[in-house]
Amino acid sequence: MLSYKTFRNEETDEWVVFIHGAGGSSAVWFKQLRDFREHYNILLVDLRGHGRSRTYHGTGERYTLASISQDVLDVLTHEGIPSAHFVGVSLGTILIRQIVDMAPDRVDSVIYAGAVAGFTWSARSLISVGQTLRFLIPFRALYATFAWIIMPGPKAAEARRVFRREARQVAPEEFRRWLQLIPEVRRRLQQWSASVNECRTLYLMGGRDFMFLPPARRMVEQSRNAFLQVIDGVGHVCNIERPDLFNRMAIAFLSGQHPEPSPALVSPA
Repeated sequence: MLSYKTFRNEETDEWVVFIHGAGGSSAVWFKQLRDFREHYNILLVDLRGHGRSRTYHGTGERYTLASISQDVLDVLTHEGIPSAHFVGVSLGTILIRQIVDMAPDRVDSVIYAGAVAGFTWSARSLISVGQTLRFLIPFRALYATFAWIIMPGPKAAEARRVFRREARQVAPEEFRRWLQLIPEVRRRLQQWSASVNECRTLYLMGGRDFMFLPPARRMVEQSRNAFLQVIDGVGHVCNIERPDLFNRMAIAFLSGQHPEPSPALVSPA
């Protein structure tokens, strides 16, 4: 089973499950814990091959979105959590979307931070380069390059440091397994773009997330129960770059408040 941590709040029975992205760990949510613990029970998981789950690679089945997502659902079952709100970042948002398909009754609402809702030309080019070079150059050098391209500029320096630090715990072969999921991710994104999702959803994006914001806008435009809020001046990992705004907007959404009309822009202080 995955490694995980729980933080319980005796004043509520609502849970929030945080899902990190490829190459990260549950540590990427360190700026969310204090604020969210005041309102919810918290479940932090380390996905297979990441963080404290770095020696866990599933029960023998091949890597698929369904098998990796089932890992998370198994933790909920083990802890007796019937349903929860889910908050994910980057490729973690893909796993949450898969969970919505697999077990919609276990998902109360969803927040996608730095959502991967589609691939722009630049994102497709980056993925192609990564798949070509994954056996030719050291994994950490490749990952550091990816981090700079996805999270450019001085304002994203802390986010890059966090992801590079956590990536040191991920073995090169593990990163390659996740890269091999990209064709399945593409297929699923095409299917999801043509389907109706009734789950209450917030896309919480950085205004400088040039690679992933445009597809998120398009996804919200064609969804009946999805909302978009954009934090101006920050990039892909908006929960680290502007945790004050991220936490306030996310908790307001989870508490049932109606977000501002898309695309809301929130300027940095």
